Amino acid sequence: MKSKGLLVVLSGPSGVGKGTVRKALFETKEGQDQFLYSVSATTRQPRKGEVDGKDYFFVTRERFEEMIEQERLLEYAEYVDNYYGTPLAYVEEMTNQGKDVFLEIEVQGALQVKRRMPDGVFVFLAPPNLRQLESRLVNRGTDSPDVIAKRMGKARNELQLMTQYDYVVENDEVDKAVQRILTIINAEHLKVDRFIDDVVENYLGEGE
Repeated sequence: MKSKGLLVVLSGPSGVGKGTVRKALFETKEGQDQFLYSVSATTRQPRKGEVDGKDYFFVTRERFEEMIEQERLLEYAEYVDNYYGTPLAYVEEMTNQGKDVFLEIEVQGALQVKRRMPDGVFVFLAPPNLRQLESRLVNRGTDSPDVIAKRMGKARNELQLMTQYDYVVENDEVDKAVQRILTIINAEHLKVDRFIDDVVENYLGEGE
């Protein structure tokens, strides 16, 4: 028996290391064989080194609002004056093929996904403490002090929402965070309710 692929939602405060952890996950054997990354659409400008269609789909605000009206997004959120969202069709197609699809998104968007796809696996990536989170944002060198202050205020609110998730993983060290998430995924694949249709067909449907 092979279960349907998982929708794995990895989120947490800005600067917590979601991108770093997700990339490290995809470099593992499991990641290379089984994981797919669902690229989000955004209206923000590309950062240095980011590639359209690989890191994000960079679109205009007008185009993004058309996607909202046409219900072509699994979720969307406006964060620090920019839209972010997840195209729906790709996620459904790949999970039906048995692939595990990862969403690397902000907390507001993750909670939207949970309302629409509650059978997903929701992982909150948490910093060791707020001081280290602020240090990561500063060292990243991509935001002004005003934007960093906004992100820290948002992070304090987001940390209070971790109770809405299935799992919390502390990103103290990337390798340790990766191993914790792999353990979660392996356990989720073995849950009975992910096999129930096959169980009924292959076993309970057989005669005495």
